Amino acid sequence: MANYDFSRAREYKLYSVLKPLARVVCKTVYRCTYIGTENIPETGGFILACNHQSAFDPITLGGCGKRVFHFMAKDELFQNPALAKFLTHLNAFPVVRGKGDMSAVRYAEAILQNGWVLGIFPEGTRSEDYRPARGKSGAALIAKATGADVLPAAIYTDTQYKTGSRLTVRFGTLIRNEEFGFTEEGKSRELKDATRRIMGDITALWEEGHCKK
Repeated sequence: MANYDFSRAREYKLYSVLKPLARVVCKTVYRCTYIGTENIPETGGFILACNHQSAFDPITLGGCGKRVFHFMAKDELFQNPALAKFLTHLNAFPVVRGKGDMSAVRYAEAILQNGWVLGIFPEGTRSEDYRPARGKSGAALIAKATGADVLPAAIYTDTQYKTGSRLTVRFGTLIRNEEFGFTEEGKSRELKDATRRIMGDITALWEEGHCKK
């Protein structure tokens, strides 16, 4: 497990400082087009859930320029001390995949309770064929624990991420927490149904393909 301080949630200034640069890179290097940015709440905490295409995805999403996002990232990225410090100051935090990492879950809950935005890729890993894959229950679990709403998003590309790639980023309609129908009994089917709803909305956004120019 990476040596990360989970004692309290933080929001670092470096993210906001670099946000204009990220926007320029996304517009010029990756030719990003953003659709539905008006659906991003201007205040309050929520979960931003998106399909996973590339390690660059957090920057692609941040390039919309609307809010500061705190992304869950795989623990392996935090093994290098220099990279770990840089990622931390970009408001990323590590999660050990497939092991029910409760330190990361509690930190994610604290982010939302502070009124910040939690970014998560429900698939847990990058797609090999560009299509959204089956989601894991992490986003639904956190939504249930915190009562947070979920904003689905999709990054569309039909080629490998590289210089000159064309990307279309869509932000969908906010899924209100009460729409998931969570109950205190906490049946596992609730999390499965919520995960299917989240990934279904993401997939529907992805299937719209590139924006018409």
